[in-house]
Amino acid sequence: MTSTTSLSRNGARSMAQVSLFAALMAVMGLIPKIDLPLGVPITIQSLGVMLAGVMLGPWRGLQSMLLFLAAVAVGLPLLSGGRGGIGVFLAPSTGYLLGYALAACITGAVMYALQKSPQLSPRRTAIHAFVAALIGGLIFEHLFGMLGLMAMAKLSFAQAFKATLLFVPGDFLKCILCAVIVHTVARGMPDWRFGGRHD
Repeated sequence: MTSTTSLSRNGARSMAQVSLFAALMAVMGLIPKIDLPLGVPITIQSLGVMLAGVMLGPWRGLQSMLLFLAAVAVGLPLLSGGRGGIGVFLAPSTGYLLGYALAACITGAVMYALQKSPQLSPRRTAIHAFVAALIGGLIFEHLFGMLGLMAMAKLSFAQAFKATLLFVPGDFLKCILCAVIVHTVARGMPDWRFGGRHD
């Protein structure tokens, strides 16, 4: 009975966290976007992808982004600028959008691996978060974005690579901000299971 209760509580906690980070993405969508000529706007929502991965781990990070994208697909205007609906997945930005789920998963997997360190501190956890966000939330997210630009905007690899470079400075700053947020959480909530560790 105790084991069943524990599993039930863990399941409820996981569902709550997944829903929370999907909602966080929606809130970030209220922040105005910056439109670029290539059809892919600059938004703050990529920070939400990074945070979902480092805070929840690969599986729940993936789930939270899939939940968010499903809400967008059914028409809820949750993307920056009040965008939503199937049409947004047929635009040049489709690679970045579909990459949200995969990037969160990769970010979470990297964070999980790094958090196996025997000596963890808020500072070290923040460094791990920066590295995970850099690999999953910046490198892989932009790789998916490039594939989308090549498929939807018919750009060459070189053109897509040059286009995505416009986002790198801002996303690098988001990696730093992600690490700062994680450091704060690690100090205030030392039992938080970053990267899904110990789940």
